[in-house]
Amino acid sequence: MFNRRNFLKTSALGAGSLVLPGFSAPLAGGAPKRFVFIRKSNGIRPNEVTPPTFTEEQKNLDKKKEAFEVDLDRHELPAWLQPIARHKANLSILQGLSCKMSENGHWSYSSVMGAFKSGRNSLSGIKRTTIDFEMAKLFPSPFGHVELSLTGNYSTFRTGIVSGYSAPGPHQRNYCYADPRTAYNELFKSVLNPDAVDSDNAMLEFLEGEESLKADLIQGYEKLKLSNHIESIDSIRARNKKLEKMSGTIARHLPKIAPIHDNGGPNASTPEKQKAMTDILTAALITGLTNVVTYTIDELSTPIKGIKGNEGDHISIHELGHNGGYSGVPADQIREKIRVGHMEQVNAIVEKLKATPEGNGTMFDNTVVMYFPENGEGHHSHGTEAPFIILSGEKSNLDMAGRYIRLPYHATAGHKTIGNWYTTLLNAYGNPIEHYGDFDIETARKKIDQTGAIKQFMRA
Repeated sequence: MFNRRNFLKTSALGAGSLVLPGFSAPLAGGAPKRFVFIRKSNGIRPNEVTPPTFTEEQKNLDKKKEAFEVDLDRHELPAWLQPIARHKANLSILQGLSCKMSENGHWSYSSVMGAFKSGRNSLSGIKRTTIDFEMAKLFPSPFGHVELSLTGNYSTFRTGIVSGYSAPGPHQRNYCYADPRTAYNELFKSVLNPDAVDSDNAMLEFLEGEESLKADLIQGYEKLKLSNHIESIDSIRARNKKLEKMSGTIARHLPKIAPIHDNGGPNASTPEKQKAMTDILTAALITGLTNVVTYTIDELSTPIKGIKGNEGDHISIHELGHNGGYSGVPADQIREKIRVGHMEQVNAIVEKLKATPEGNGTMFDNTVVMYFPENGEGHHSHGTEAPFIILSGEKSNLDMAGRYIRLPYHATAGHKTIGNWYTTLLNAYGNPIEHYGDFDIETARKKIDQTGAIKQFMRA
């Protein structure tokens, strides 16, 4: 077992010295808090997360979408959530949040993480820093934030370093690692290939010179985009210098990521790639390279090759949303198989963090894992509901574990949006912002207050 307590005693990470410019270190002596945002496509239909053992009264309340709470230890979880059943004490099933202020329909792009309308995938439509980057500011790390994505063009996956969906600021799009091998090589290059870090610094110095020259020749919005790019180059150079200094520590404590070249390679199936990404995600958290990860585990264009009965490329997640099946298996059953695979990966994350000591507990004690639809309640969603599956550790600043929670329905008294949820995260962990994200128009028309955190979820 990897012993993080000993690691933190000997590593510069434990001293809070590896912090990017402009960020402050976490509270002295305290373990950092960690957040994993897992985005999935094709929506989550609210009835799919309802425990099958509800009483008739509870079923009626749920069907009418009226607010109530029940303890999960008195109920069985739906079949697809069974992989995380052993963590029921840490689990919250959160119903009733809306996301109409973000993009709905097939894709949300950056908007679901920022609670704004983005104009599809428009750079100019990125209105603010997304919630994952905001959380990363509160608990800085060498990488600050890591974004992973398994997307493609229905038959093949994207590879390399590509544009992501998170945003470090207005009108800025993050980069992401699109395949396991690239993610592994880039995150751990200080150990795997120290010469590559030197090469990066030389390349980045060249890029900075080129972009600075161009910046003297252009004005306005294009100049803003370019200045943001130059700032990113400076951050990457500073990070690489820190990684060089800590490479020996990473080498001594790097968890094994196996077998990355088989399961993460170009011919791997979707489940194999997801498993490899999970190994990388947890390794990045355990070694302290980051405290915040955003993972697009699939989108409508992600190939689903490798699920039993679909060993070929003849169907896509998008087709499943239009009730397309294969081999005599209906779309709903295939969608459930996909969700089961997702929960197996969520369970792997939780299990690995629970097996890693930290302080007088484990790393999971200080972690929140969120699994949610990028586009609301269905394939062609309207954003009236966005169910969240949340697993939070014993030392979480949230008070909601072990419960099924249904909040008031969209545009009714007491209704809450994803903006309220993100405000809750920020307030609970040290950012006193009054409200994060845009307001829901229909709720505002009814003069229903939608400002601020969901107070009942915050520890006193």
